Amino acid sequence: MDWLLQLDSRLFLVINGFHNETWDGIMWWISGKTTWWPFYLLVLAFLGWKKGWQVLPMILFMIVIITITDQTSVHLFKNQFQRLRPCHEPALEGLVHLVNNKCGGQFGFISSHAANAMGVAMLVTVWIRKCWFTFIMIAWAILIAYSRVYLGVHYPGDVLVGGLWGAGCGWLVYILFLRIINKLPQNWWITKRDPGT
Repeated sequence: MDWLLQLDSRLFLVINGFHNETWDGIMWWISGKTTWWPFYLLVLAFLGWKKGWQVLPMILFMIVIITITDQTSVHLFKNQFQRLRPCHEPALEGLVHLVNNKCGGQFGFISSHAANAMGVAMLVTVWIRKCWFTFIMIAWAILIAYSRVYLGVHYPGDVLVGGLWGAGCGWLVYILFLRIINKLPQNWWITKRDPGT
């Protein structure tokens, strides 16, 4: 385990070390939750265009996945593993490039940003099975995860495991979604049994 943590620290220093003033601003913007709203509003608009009124329960399940990934990333991981964020790690003092002097909470494993973004990405891409849409959603989630390392607030391992956890949760919520809608009259909801929608 020690060698894995050391590798994670080295990768962090490499990624975090590639910075400049322009990218500082871009990565700060990408990582900010207020930036997410326009992107996800566009996603919802697209879902609404493709699915009509059916977007309403989809929104509910998106709220469910964000709640699950956000809460579990804190209570099942951060509070249990208590791995210091790199910007709080005494051994890395003076080596971490922080943007706007913002570090966040004490513990960083796993990344809530990565878990939330990948959870939503998994959920919506199994609803809308289009290659270009999947690429955009996964690329967005990866970009958010990368920004967290760039900003000095997470190790690569934090965002990698966070992303995997989010994807797993997203898939489980989708299975729950299918179980519920398959109990509805077939003409109420077009499920995966009709792949033409």
